[in-house]
Amino acid sequence: MRKKSNIMNSMTQETKLTIIYILVAFTFSVLMRMIWVYQFEDLEAFKYAGEFMINTNDGYAWAEGARDLLAGFHQDGDSSKINSAVAQLTVILVNILPFSFETIIFYMPVYISSLVVIPIVLIARNLGNLEMGLIASLLASIAWSYYNRTMAGYYDTDMLNIVLPMFLLWSIIWAIRTNEDKYLLITALDILVYRWWYPQSYALEFSFFGLILVYTLIYDRKNLYNYKLLAIMILAMLNLDGFIRLAFVIGTFFIFKQEKAQKYIYHILAISVILFFVSGGINPIIGKLKSYIFRDVVSSSDNGLGLHFFAVMQTVREAGQIPFETFANRISGHVIIFILSILGYIYLSFKHRIMLFALPMIGLGFLASLGGLRFTIYAVPILAFGIAFLITELASHMPTKKLKYLSMIALTLAILYPNYKHIDGYKVPTVFNSNEVAVLDALKLKTNRDDYVISWWDYGYPIRYYADVKTLVDGGRHGGSSNYPVSFILTNPQEEAAKMARLVVEDGGIEQITKDSGFKDTNDFLLSLQTEIDLPKKTSDIYLYLPFRMLNIYPTVKIFSNMDLMTGKKFKTPFFFISRNFKDTTETIKLAQKIYINKRDFSLSINGKRVGIKRFVKTFYNKNMKLEKDIRFVDSSANLSVIYMSSYNTFLVLDEQTYNSLYMQLMILEEYDEELFEKVIVNPYVKVYKLKL
Repeated sequence: MRKKSNIMNSMTQETKLTIIYILVAFTFSVLMRMIWVYQFEDLEAFKYAGEFMINTNDGYAWAEGARDLLAGFHQDGDSSKINSAVAQLTVILVNILPFSFETIIFYMPVYISSLVVIPIVLIARNLGNLEMGLIASLLASIAWSYYNRTMAGYYDTDMLNIVLPMFLLWSIIWAIRTNEDKYLLITALDILVYRWWYPQSYALEFSFFGLILVYTLIYDRKNLYNYKLLAIMILAMLNLDGFIRLAFVIGTFFIFKQEKAQKYIYHILAISVILFFVSGGINPIIGKLKSYIFRDVVSSSDNGLGLHFFAVMQTVREAGQIPFETFANRISGHVIIFILSILGYIYLSFKHRIMLFALPMIGLGFLASLGGLRFTIYAVPILAFGIAFLITELASHMPTKKLKYLSMIALTLAILYPNYKHIDGYKVPTVFNSNEVAVLDALKLKTNRDDYVISWWDYGYPIRYYADVKTLVDGGRHGGSSNYPVSFILTNPQEEAAKMARLVVEDGGIEQITKDSGFKDTNDFLLSLQTEIDLPKKTSDIYLYLPFRMLNIYPTVKIFSNMDLMTGKKFKTPFFFISRNFKDTTETIKLAQKIYINKRDFSLSINGKRVGIKRFVKTFYNKNMKLEKDIRFVDSSANLSVIYMSSYNTFLVLDEQTYNSLYMQLMILEEYDEELFEKVIVNPYVKVYKLKL
């Protein structure tokens, strides 16, 4: 009895310590995410209607979906993500919490992402090393990449994208170690929730399944429990509706509970595998690998005219290759910590082979070296275990208990410090500032929900959220075929751009427009835009949203239409140069290291070569915030012009093609064709025009 009592007391003490460590790590994670809030508490530009705005573009997609769910309606074709898990969870929280919608979406990532500390501590408890769990959870919760994608205002799926697979890893470890039936159900339910939250979770789920299969076939072939685990996992992974998969899982679990069913386990597993392939379970995995790793510069349509388009993945930073130092820093905070973490994980896996089941997360995290920085977050918690294990192992060899804990504290602070410094300096702005949102709010009063607002895809989601209109492109709809017409509109002369805008809104994509216009060659159709053509009947109003911030990405916007769609051949890149760090001397204005403006004859010196200027334009806002221009023509035969935007402290050097583009004419110069466009809202931050065609 005394022995049993001691065991119970020990378990109770361990449970109390587990809860304390989880609470400490959770509180620490939340407080670190409040640093951004503290830094910008008094910056009104980051707030609207007294509430902080979110700082990720994609967040506005989920916010739009949640808004429409709360309103109880949305329109067909408005692309509202009412079926997304993020939107649905947000609605639940809005209905049960006494906070505003804006407050909830801003702080959701702060608290929800911090839940990652729970499975970390629980896994460490299973390994008999709670201190390792505390240290690992402290580091993992604030490591660079995890913090960046779960900070205050980063309202996106990433707030649970590591929490859920870590719970899955925890349930797999406990299942393999205990062979208890309840972990069969927990593992399957975790997969169902993970898939509901993040439909792209196929690859990681399949990797866990594959590793368990290999382990079973090599080390534990006679254990029926492992085959039960594999069967119920793959049923949860079927490429079917979630409720159907839930029915399969629950039904199979109850079958497994029956003694008579034990002899049919292999049959059930075989049927599960067949269902997986029949349901197309492998297809999403292949699709995602192609999307992020095996991507081409151009993509062509599968039928019709066989048009070629520029692939958007080439311009997305999170899908590009990253330097090793950046890769290491994002996972562990410092290259040295990263290397020690790898060594620590190897040592930990040697001591506790069960941790090898975490390899899929490390593997996915290391895809960042090929597929972009977004993947690094998957390796964060696992390698945090590695460095935490080294710290606890080193501390265990200290001669006294006091030195043991002092060494753990000192080393933990050492690995946390570079991550804290990153957080302190990571001053990410909100997606839009308050002035830009005010424009969209005003535009909402002037438009109908069927109207279209054309702008670059970066701004699609927030435009739809604040103005409640339709857009042609956004963060989820920005393939080459979708981006081409928008790029064409923004970077071509006004007349051609105006016609393209009406055509693409009424008729659809560029291929369909070409066919409907009676052409078999898109180049012939584009030439026809310079002539009088019949336009389709107007069914909705069209507005152009032209933010000043788009100036920085103008060359990227141009790329998508600067090519021959019939052959995929790229055209010559237009000349565009922007300078904000210039130096005014007696005779010249130094725009960059080898680019000068000669103040005497208004010529340019580029790499030591004199180049003529067609015109020198100075723009400025008067006291009434009206744009004024001073245009000086210099050399009519020259191809380059200089625009000095004095109110923005910015110089532009651009060729005639760029100078005459819709964006430069309407946003930078406010020179618009009154037969084509109507000025709606203008300020230094954003200009909105209405199409008259």
